[in-house]
Amino acid sequence: MLIAQISDMHIKAHGKLAYGVVDTAVLLRACVTHIVGLATPPDLVLVTGDLVDYGRAEEYALLTELLAPLTMPMYVVAGNHDERTALRKAFDGPRFEYLSQATEFLQYAVDLGPLRLIVLDTVVPAEGRGQLCERRLAWLDERLAEDDRPTIIAMHHPPFATGIAHMDAVGLEGAEALEEILLKYRHVERVMCGHLHRSIQCRFGGTVASTCPSPAHQVALDLSSDGPDCFVMEPPGYQLHAWLGGRLVTHTCVVGSFEGPYRFR
Repeated sequence: MLIAQISDMHIKAHGKLAYGVVDTAVLLRACVTHIVGLATPPDLVLVTGDLVDYGRAEEYALLTELLAPLTMPMYVVAGNHDERTALRKAFDGPRFEYLSQATEFLQYAVDLGPLRLIVLDTVVPAEGRGQLCERRLAWLDERLAEDDRPTIIAMHHPPFATGIAHMDAVGLEGAEALEEILLKYRHVERVMCGHLHRSIQCRFGGTVASTCPSPAHQVALDLSSDGPDCFVMEPPGYQLHAWLGGRLVTHTCVVGSFEGPYRFR
């Protein structure tokens, strides 16, 4: 099984640039083309939040148009830039029937055959920070207890401090309680997140938590305690997670044109 993870696309309305600089639509189109052109196509796509920039219907309309070439199953996660009601309306129909499980929060669990996917909603409306309240965590505990297959948990905000101060300031409330739950279950294979616009990994709750780069702009890597709130136009990317021999193996993919491939011999 091969899972493509895309995160933090920040799609705006037609012709608009994110922060007056980034043409996120053009960059997402290039990412989708890259995925479609893979020698081994992914079995599914996981989109871990900040799908659009302001949560507006016109942004989601453009997003769904850009994602249309990805015809495999697609699972969406809400981020702090998303708006739950607009997201639900945009991802409607039989392909996204799993969203019918969601009530107040956009949380659901799906069977992926050898794996199980559990999606958590960390959104605090109109705020950058994330939160896992008692209700959301209780729901997760129930889902983990009902099936012991290897499980991926997907959510937007990572549950660990990254050292990028301005992003940690809008991190996840409830991470300690989440860790206590995860330590009870040995079958959590990975916690997949977005929000950071970088590839970062951390041991957490007896498993590995990771973040995914953006197909658009990346958060500047500055680990000083007072680092400024900045982004950089480093190469765009996404991740491929391969379920191989009972292990989840992750590759970070760079989108762009580069010389090669050349044979070693």
